[in-house]
Amino acid sequence: MALTDEQIERYSRHIILKEVGAKGQRKLLNAKVLIIGAGGLGAPAAMYLAAAGVGTIGIVDADEVDLSNLQRQIIHQTADVGKAKVKSAKETMNAMNPDVTVNTYREFVTSENIMDLIRDYDFIIDGTDNFPAKFLINDACVMAKKPFSHAGIIRFKGQLMTYVPGEGPCYRCVFKNPPPKDAVPTCKQAGVIGAMGGVIGSLQAMEAIKYILGVGKLLTGYLLTYDAINQEFHKIKLPSDTSGCAVCGDHPTITELIDYEQVECTDH
Repeated sequence: MALTDEQIERYSRHIILKEVGAKGQRKLLNAKVLIIGAGGLGAPAAMYLAAAGVGTIGIVDADEVDLSNLQRQIIHQTADVGKAKVKSAKETMNAMNPDVTVNTYREFVTSENIMDLIRDYDFIIDGTDNFPAKFLINDACVMAKKPFSHAGIIRFKGQLMTYVPGEGPCYRCVFKNPPPKDAVPTCKQAGVIGAMGGVIGSLQAMEAIKYILGVGKLLTGYLLTYDAINQEFHKIKLPSDTSGCAVCGDHPTITELIDYEQVECTDH
């Protein structure tokens, strides 16, 4: 597939990069990324992936835009309050780049629908706001052999990691099980600085782009943490022995997807 003159101009700053070029841009245009959650993390991730020319982007979110979302969820505008987040996100993305096909799924992820949702996508971005969804996404991606980026933000802190099948630990290798109810404050209770979503969500988009292009080092085997107050990033090496993991280990004990009780924990 040859790039059109308009595409050559639109993606010119990509094309002149030796790591991308016209071949890499075609990879992006042919790629499919699913973003679960159109909130503080999913909003910047979706905008940067659309701007980059990722050809098909899916957005999963059951909620409507609320006024309190706008402090950090930059894909939505004041006029979008009350509108379905997936609809608002699609409109913003296509206004920026009509090259991109945006598939919308106005629903919560559950054990019954997640396999169908992720099936046709090359890379999954977890932008959800609760531990049950994060464990569900992890387990489904492990079982379906789908790479994904996990992230979470609260107050002035954020973290992310990337899972690629066969190349390192999954989310459950590190965190085992969801914390007890009320053990972790929600962002509604604890707050979150708006730009934190931009920092961490953009890094998730970068992981997806690098995976599609096949360039650089991904955050497989590492947890990257960010402390905005002290302006510090830390890259923490994770245990390399995943054999005992309940879902991705040699003898998995979790062989069916689990719908844990929904308890908000990070940002949406």
